[in-house]
Amino acid sequence: MTEKKDWKAEFLKRLRNQYRLVVMNDDTFEEKFSLRLTPLGLFILLGSVTIVMTMLVTSLIAFTPLREYVPGYANAGLKRDLVNLTYKSTSIEKSLAEKNAFLENINNVLRGHIKVDSSQNRPNKNKEYNKIKMDASKNEETLRKTVESQDQYSLSAETVTNKNGITNFSFFTPLKGIVSNSFKSGEQHYGIDIVGPENEAIKTTLDGTVIIATWSSETGYTISVQHTNNLISVYKHNSVLLKKIGDYVKAGEAIAIIGNSGEQTSGPHLHFELWYNGNPIDPQDYMVF
Repeated sequence: MTEKKDWKAEFLKRLRNQYRLVVMNDDTFEEKFSLRLTPLGLFILLGSVTIVMTMLVTSLIAFTPLREYVPGYANAGLKRDLVNLTYKSTSIEKSLAEKNAFLENINNVLRGHIKVDSSQNRPNKNKEYNKIKMDASKNEETLRKTVESQDQYSLSAETVTNKNGITNFSFFTPLKGIVSNSFKSGEQHYGIDIVGPENEAIKTTLDGTVIIATWSSETGYTISVQHTNNLISVYKHNSVLLKKIGDYVKAGEAIAIIGNSGEQTSGPHLHFELWYNGNPIDPQDYMVF
């Protein structure tokens, strides 16, 4: 154990021994340069130089174009070109697939191989709908009279006979746009036409329950909402209906998408009506579009 300690002490002592490096003229023995150093200092110096050189070479390879000459490193411009080519090839494949689908659809149309869709299930224009009997049955008339007789003397029933009953309502504008055709009851135009942006959502003007959500050949996709105080709002010529009969909707909630459906339209717009106590009223008297 003592010999091992003596060996370590002797080794550390040798590392700290100072040596002198002398450079002299071989003919005249004139001293040109001398340097005092120890083995430990020389080791630290060589290690530091090695670390600095390694970091310098690594930096040159990583941050300069010299890395292109090192095996395993790719050209940055080549990578960029490969990415651009990948994007272009993907776009070309997508465009080619769309064109093939278009040509296939044209081919099916020319051959008469058209898939059945909802447009072929719409009402037949040649059918005489006026002859359909819409009168209530005896059971319905009896039920109606019973309900009317019960509500006639009900203290909870709210009866409003003039327009002043809805003047305090806070109406939500169903669509912001330009009024292209105003309310004209004399011409049987019982609402207003509002032109708005494409695919704009149609919103309900008050809280209520959807009582109509259907399609007709004249007005296209139509939806109606029953509100309080015997007030009904009607929204016509939509492209899509977002609610169904029986749904309860809040004021400002989207119920349809603006469209151009039906025969009584010449462009995308909303035909909006308000009916109060069974009579049409001008929506512009209660809201700004």
